[in-house]
Amino acid sequence: MATPTNRRHALKTLALGATALAINSPNLIAQSSSSTLPAMWKGRINHSVCRWCYNDIPLEQFCQAVKDLGIPAIDLIGPKEWHVLQKYGLYSSMCNGAEISLTEGWNNPQYHDTLLKNYSEIIPLVAKNGYSQVICFSGNRKGMDDETGLKNCVTGLQKLMPLAEKYKVTVVMELFNSKIDHKDYMCDKSVWGIELAKQLGSERFKLLYDIYHMQINEGDIIRTIRDYHPYFSHYHTAGVPGRHEINESQELNYPAIMRAIADTGFKGYVAQEFIPTRDDKIGALRQAIEICDI
Repeated sequence: MATPTNRRHALKTLALGATALAINSPNLIAQSSSSTLPAMWKGRINHSVCRWCYNDIPLEQFCQAVKDLGIPAIDLIGPKEWHVLQKYGLYSSMCNGAEISLTEGWNNPQYHDTLLKNYSEIIPLVAKNGYSQVICFSGNRKGMDDETGLKNCVTGLQKLMPLAEKYKVTVVMELFNSKIDHKDYMCDKSVWGIELAKQLGSERFKLLYDIYHMQINEGDIIRTIRDYHPYFSHYHTAGVPGRHEINESQELNYPAIMRAIADTGFKGYVAQEFIPTRDDKIGALRQAIEICDI
């Protein structure tokens, strides 16, 4: 079982300095999945993979393996490493680098100034490099009730939405389970995140529906996708229980879930976010893509 520390370490705030600003050559900008999707996959699902699950593989080696598999995108890469993805013709399907941490987020006003500064810096960079999504987090409750946290998120994010709308960059809050992996995390229910999106009322705020996390916290995955898909701009996968491979060793029927996603007309990305247990980690990734390529 992976601990929250693994992901927290992988999502530490990245510097937004000269390195990121130098990534401006139009020839390096990766194209969207529609133009890079290889013939080896069916095309109903736009595949991606989360970098942090393979941190023990050097990034250049990982990019080559991802490209060889015909996966067009990688999740959770920040400005300092975008040039590596661009070198291999890969797309940054969910950018990071503006968050403080998973536990310190928009639900607490003491972080608003820092978050507004960070996101105001990264959003133009995301757009300049041809990308369209950047991740954010609610933060932990720390004794705060959900209604107050919701109001605080609205207050902070409302100030950011005009910039996101100007640059056509979507700020995406991830849903986590608070039962096993991220105890005390506030955005742990679909209805809470959806209410936040409704109150913000901007097409540039959406939710990352993490199938693994929501199976643990609430279940009813396919019905939720069918009923609330307009609020979801991105999906993550992993096996339940354990957060490992999505094969027959776990309880979720991923082909059925992928069909439900595709049937909504979803054109975004589904990113594999399981922690491989096999020695052949890239082989495990290939199998996951095969399972999801409906």
